[in-house]
Amino acid sequence: MGNLFSWFENMFSTKNATILMVGLDAAGKTTILVKLKLNEIGQTQPTIGFNVETVQYRNVTFHLWDIGGQKRLRQLWKHYYEGCNAVIYVVDSNDRNRITEAREELENLITDPLLREATLLVLCNKQDLPHKLTPAEIVDAFGFRIRALPFSRQ
Repeated sequence: MGNLFSWFENMFSTKNATILMVGLDAAGKTTILVKLKLNEIGQTQPTIGFNVETVQYRNVTFHLWDIGGQKRLRQLWKHYYEGCNAVIYVVDSNDRNRITEAREELENLITDPLLREATLLVLCNKQDLPHKLTPAEIVDAFGFRIRALPFSRQ
């Protein structure tokens, strides 16, 4: 997880960065937040609303917002966009049945003018599971019609 912070540290010249973590429900956003903050993985509950944690990495303070991903909560994501420096869009790589839904929500997200200047990271979570989609398969499934954005796969 330190690599994630290093990547973001290189993206920002500021000493403070606000990062939103969004994605469909059960994608693993809260687990990632707990891992980043406490360096451990524990039992989590579905997020109704949001969780927020502050993490210091070298000389940058990251304010991480984990926003609930249930369908009824997604319309509220936009209320967190203003002042956001980056978005981590978490995809459940093992949930093949909802990859189209995940793509549609990402397309909705990136068309919002409030996120025009925000850095976007699509995080393909649950890569340790045997039936997961690989990052390359997710790129293909998303069709990366969002070609207006700079894109790289790591």
